[in-house]
Amino acid sequence: MNHRRAFLKQISAIAGMAGVSSIVDTDRTFAADVDLIERRGSVRNFRYKDRYMVDPAVTYFNHGSIGTVPRTVHEAHIAYLRLMETNPWFYMWSGEWDEPREIVRAKVATLLSCQISEVAITHNTTEGFNVLAAGLPLGVGDEVLFSSINHPGASVCWEHHGATRGYSVKRFDFPWDRVMEMTTDELLGRYEEQITPRTRVLVVPHVDNTVGLRHPMSELARMAKSNGVEFVAVDGAQTLGMLDIEVGDSGVDFFSASPHKWLQAPKGLGVLYLSNDVQQHLSPMWVTWGQARWPDSARRFEDYGTRNLAELLTLGNAIDFQVAIGQETKDAHYASLRNRFMQEVAGSNEFTWRSPTDSGLSASLYALEVNGMRANAFATQMFREHGFVMRAFATDQLNTVRISPNVANTEEDIARFMGATAQVLG
Repeated sequence: MNHRRAFLKQISAIAGMAGVSSIVDTDRTFAADVDLIERRGSVRNFRYKDRYMVDPAVTYFNHGSIGTVPRTVHEAHIAYLRLMETNPWFYMWSGEWDEPREIVRAKVATLLSCQISEVAITHNTTEGFNVLAAGLPLGVGDEVLFSSINHPGASVCWEHHGATRGYSVKRFDFPWDRVMEMTTDELLGRYEEQITPRTRVLVVPHVDNTVGLRHPMSELARMAKSNGVEFVAVDGAQTLGMLDIEVGDSGVDFFSASPHKWLQAPKGLGVLYLSNDVQQHLSPMWVTWGQARWPDSARRFEDYGTRNLAELLTLGNAIDFQVAIGQETKDAHYASLRNRFMQEVAGSNEFTWRSPTDSGLSASLYALEVNGMRANAFATQMFREHGFVMRAFATDQLNTVRISPNVANTEEDIARFMGATAQVLG
């Protein structure tokens, strides 16, 4: 509730600006959802599947790849698009949607617990990391450090720019076999032992996309900077909208995320936190008229060409929807689903749990090792025969399916999953 009050206070202050278009009044588009959530009090008592457009024949366990958009958020998106096409020039270039756009930026800032001047709205997580890899003042003798648990979107850009600018990239192998028993101290130690006097940038996932290991941002940032690391960059693709995020006081310098996953916003949007303290060190990747207009804001790191403003404004609706549910409600629901899956796996011969067992290092994303069948073949058969959507990882270290449920999923879904699994693997 405190988070929601802060959210409403910050938005109310900005919404008081003259000339804000009524199109940003999202109450009209999802008031029924908000009302039902508040009256019924929890996700458990609220039939969320009715609020989504997922095919009834599909059970969607793949929000870690791309999320499902609530029906009312989708309808808001359509409303913006329709209005845009009544006069494309007016809504794109007249300034009519300038203030509504900044209201969305303020909502992002509140969601991240940071200042509005520290928020850039990008196209995806990968773009944010490219801004860093291309723009940080790195050169010969400098090192960027990350592990094999990183997503390529937060990794490949450093290798590309390092090759042309002279800085080095150090990638170390993460111990996949230790994830189940890993503690916070061990996790911190794994990174600390890899840091050298040359390490200027540490890149970590907030939650990795393979086994769902949650990295404690504040603890990692403190450890890294006490060892001389200048910049700490976090891949938040899997946590924006899933977890409560307070990046502003975390010691983290950069946080890049994709709202199309857990925040359930339209595809094609990204969010980038750039702390005010380090913006002065960063050169923009996109260079156009915005750099001169906003010299003291993360806005100067955005693409100022023609943008899909209808999509961008819908990001505000998606945030409103998540705030209406409430973080405590989501946390409880995700923990309930995870615990149920762990119980089912513990009592089965079909799977082995391959994700953290420490709740403090866990998330609503976990890996089940498939016993007796290749994971990709299992995932394909489960979809074709039973309608379950998940992500398979078949590598030298892993033969797993990744389960990433959202608020629309239920414990009944898990029971049906285990029943279908018995048919496929039996």
